[in-house]
Amino acid sequence: MQNFAKITPQYPGVRAPLDPAICRVWLTKLTPLLDQWFGPYGRPWEMQAWYSLVTTPPAELAPIQCLPHVDGTDPTQIAMMLYLHRTGHGGTAFFRHRATGLESLTANDYPRYAAAVRADVARTGLPPAAYPTHGAPHFERVHAVPGAFNSAVFYRGNILHSGVIDNAAPLSADPAEGRLTINAFFRPAAG
Repeated sequence: MQNFAKITPQYPGVRAPLDPAICRVWLTKLTPLLDQWFGPYGRPWEMQAWYSLVTTPPAELAPIQCLPHVDGTDPTQIAMMLYLHRTGHGGTAFFRHRATGLESLTANDYPRYAAAVRADVARTGLPPAAYPTHGAPHFERVHAVPGAFNSAVFYRGNILHSGVIDNAAPLSADPAEGRLTINAFFRPAAG
């Protein structure tokens, strides 16, 4: 019943916003845990969230979508993935960039990382049109969360990561059959 649409060019699929009333309830329940594991920052947490469906076939991915990514360089932004699918697709993988050794990016790290990725591409060419499930050749997968139905993972959004997408399996736009998740971002309110 959600109105799924392409919201940003970075996400390889469609999204629909989570009801703000649900976000408020989740914030009430999650704030003590966010403070315990990622804070506290002495300010209330803010939240944005979407239902998300990966629908872009591997052959249609933009080159940047074929590399692990970060959701930003702010280490106070926390990402959450709640897995609502029972497909052959997996959860979330985390990576280390081989040339720099970086697993997370700050604003200070980003220029060095971006230059190293450009050098990687100049040396070996663009990555193949595929989801970066394993990260090769320029990234090493250091951890993967399986993505079991109705489970969630929370992590700092500046950690290099990617969805574990089976490049050989179909990607349905039907929420009942596709890789449906809820993606959320939490950050301390501006002080």
